[in-house]
Amino acid sequence: MIDGTIIHKQPFPSPNPKISLSIVTYMCQGLRIKGMLAEPKAEGTYDGFLYLRGGIKNVGTVRPARLIQFASEGFIVMAPFYRGNQGGEGNEDFAGDDRFDAFAAYELLKNHSNVNTNRIHVFGFSRGGVMALLTAIEKQTTRSLVLWGGVTDMFLTYEEREDLRRMMKRVIGGTPTKYPERYQWRSPLYEAHLLSAPTLLIHGTKDVNVSIEHSYRLERYLKGNNKIVKSWYFEGFSHMFPPVKNRETVKNLSNWMKAQ
Repeated sequence: MIDGTIIHKQPFPSPNPKISLSIVTYMCQGLRIKGMLAEPKAEGTYDGFLYLRGGIKNVGTVRPARLIQFASEGFIVMAPFYRGNQGGEGNEDFAGDDRFDAFAAYELLKNHSNVNTNRIHVFGFSRGGVMALLTAIEKQTTRSLVLWGGVTDMFLTYEEREDLRRMMKRVIGGTPTKYPERYQWRSPLYEAHLLSAPTLLIHGTKDVNVSIEHSYRLERYLKGNNKIVKSWYFEGFSHMFPPVKNRETVKNLSNWMKAQ
């Protein structure tokens, strides 16, 4: 079965009467992958929005309220849970083969009857930044790319996050010193010259989960390769923005996407 094909769709309670939520099961590399779909109920054609979450397993899982935020701005939003999560098949491997779950979710949006196939945007938060960058490089029709507090370099994550090293060694199969090629494969920063989508970087200067150096490096690399990149850096902000600034930023980035 073709990657991105929905094989099951189950309604999920939505706190917003204007947005419908569903748990979808879709195909990727022969695996049944789970994800959440948020769709405005009003008739019409919408831009697609691929939401790529951070974390791993139950850390940083997809939150319905977050998807509704973006769907309320006029997008049909798809958020894969990644393989092995929420009843899906396979094993999540931290931007390894689970990148194909994101690629297939992009195709799911492309095949959605109410999505403008020429206007699919890719968004990544935290670890989802790597997933989003990989997807936008793979899917050259990506209309725009937004990384919010996004990881771009797995070598840098291993260096900065001592608390994640044990997990990374287990999931990736070793250290960057022993298996540099495995970390290189998971670090799309070094292939960003292949990117064609205009890119927006959002980052707090005091982010200790994903240092702003991830965004600085990508911005320098993209500018050095004459790519379109814009940055919104927030002085004193951490990984999670205050609620008011969060809502304001969601609206602003949605408007930026629509202008691309």
